[in-house]
Amino acid sequence: MVVVSARSCSKSSCSQPAVATLTFVYADSTAVIGPLSRESEPHTYDLCAQHAAAFTAPRGWTVVMAPAPLEPEDDVLALARALADEPDAKASYQNVGTDEREQASAPHPSGRRRLTLVRDESDER
Repeated sequence: MVVVSARSCSKSSCSQPAVATLTFVYADSTAVIGPLSRESEPHTYDLCAQHAAAFTAPRGWTVVMAPAPLEPEDDVLALARALADEPDAKASYQNVGTDEREQASAPHPSGRRRLTLVRDESDER
């Protein structure tokens, strides 16, 4: 996964884009290099690929290289991908009247797929 960052490396005289974040855990004498954090935070350092790979910790400290997730995926993103990959087919709904089913599966005027909320009859009790 290629990370494009507006933030640059924290090392002096380096203007390369940051791809990793360095954090020190003083209680455990551990330096953690992980994926670039979403926002710049105090007491962390953004590093370019070269400086992240060449980092050495102080004597007696442990370096933990946390792998970057292959692809961050949350429920909404997974659902959007599933809808994009789903071939056009009429879905069958349980506990839904015919009129609601036809209305829910009608194509949207924009031609784009969308989600429609269909209430479950058992929830209305």
